[in-house]
Amino acid sequence: MAKKAKKAQTDKGLKLKIVNPNAAGIDIASGEMQVCVPQDRDGDNNRTFGSFTNDLKAICKWLKLCQIDTVAMESTGIYWIPLYFMLQQEGFDVILCDAKSVKNYSGRKTDESDAEWIMLLHSYGLLKACFQPENTARMMRNLTRHRNNLLKSCSKETEHMQKSLDQMNIKLCNVISDLLGKSGQSIISAIINGNHDARSLSTLADSRCKASPEIIEASLNGTWDEDHLFTLRQSYELYQYIQEQIKECDNKIEALMSQYKAAVSTETPVKFIKNNKRIAKKNAISFDVQTYAFSLWGINPLDIPGMSNGAIMQLIGELGHDFTEKFETATKFCSWCNLVPNNKISGGKLLSSKVPKHKNHVGQIFRLCANSLKSEKTTMGFYFRRIQSKSGYLQAIVATAHKLAKVFYTMVKNKTSYDEKKVGLDEAELLKRKIQRTQLMLDRLNRKINGAA
Repeated sequence: MAKKAKKAQTDKGLKLKIVNPNAAGIDIASGEMQVCVPQDRDGDNNRTFGSFTNDLKAICKWLKLCQIDTVAMESTGIYWIPLYFMLQQEGFDVILCDAKSVKNYSGRKTDESDAEWIMLLHSYGLLKACFQPENTARMMRNLTRHRNNLLKSCSKETEHMQKSLDQMNIKLCNVISDLLGKSGQSIISAIINGNHDARSLSTLADSRCKASPEIIEASLNGTWDEDHLFTLRQSYELYQYIQEQIKECDNKIEALMSQYKAAVSTETPVKFIKNNKRIAKKNAISFDVQTYAFSLWGINPLDIPGMSNGAIMQLIGELGHDFTEKFETATKFCSWCNLVPNNKISGGKLLSSKVPKHKNHVGQIFRLCANSLKSEKTTMGFYFRRIQSKSGYLQAIVATAHKLAKVFYTMVKNKTSYDEKKVGLDEAELLKRKIQRTQLMLDRLNRKINGAA
């Protein structure tokens, strides 16, 4: 664990104490690692190593010879990951810190000076460790992010199919809502297999389509160019292949969740009640996420408005089961999620209160959940629309995401179920208060009129 800075009273006033005497600093790069240890440990205390596996092992060996206990490094891209885990396996206390917190070094910038500066800051306990989930959660995080990339690839291939159809003047996208729904896939598959008769293709559309069979038939009269049919076939086959990859990824995530569930035992007074919230079938997760979430956190987060199975699966990978132990309060958790304004005050005046622009994956998940509440008739939905009417759409997303994150943290921390009455006021109560305020304003105007008369 990272130690906090301490001050000591001396004859010359307050001075910082060294809290990590056996500290080392590492400057990370793709091709080399610059490692610095205290001067009394080695004559050549600031060394350059390569980035191959043998070089990383040499770093661990040298740090042990120098009697180093704790190591600080900055999070540079993904290059820190192999060394970070190797140092942890060797028993070092590793602190991964944000690059912004170590960039206040004045003077000539070199790799050697960066490593020495990181070591110095860590010796005095001036570096804060970045949040890192445990290894099993990290593996799930990598897979859930990979799943999101696969979904983006599916969207890209859908656009390619739509482009091929438009170039053949086939306006199927104008008459059905989902190109890759049941009707769309049946028609596209028939087109690829050589059926180019508009009337025959229109019969493949589901009877529940809003467009009439005549309109669907008219939209399927195209030029059937050979090159566009070729690109349509390849895009469709690639889409089907990616869908199979997504199913395989879901199976791997479920296997990891089963291992995680077996390793973690969470006692909770809350009884598990399955939420039957309506879930979209397209790109749906193939296993029951809320059961695993309850076994890890002791609550069912699907009860929270706006939450979905996909969001819960990503939160499990991003946070792990014990994130409430690493964030002392809900306020600190929301601040880490980048859902609170960064107030800049100087001279007693508020200069700026904008939310920082840097992205946080957990914050992005809560923002997407908040965006789905814009038309819901729940307390959270009323809150979203109330903020939107006062501050605008983007501010409403951030404010509602902040509220969702706070509710989620509190539920996991206290092991309590979702209670809508504690979240806010419903619309009826808000309208009553609005009527009361309006009535007070009318009474005030009536008194002014009577006084003027």
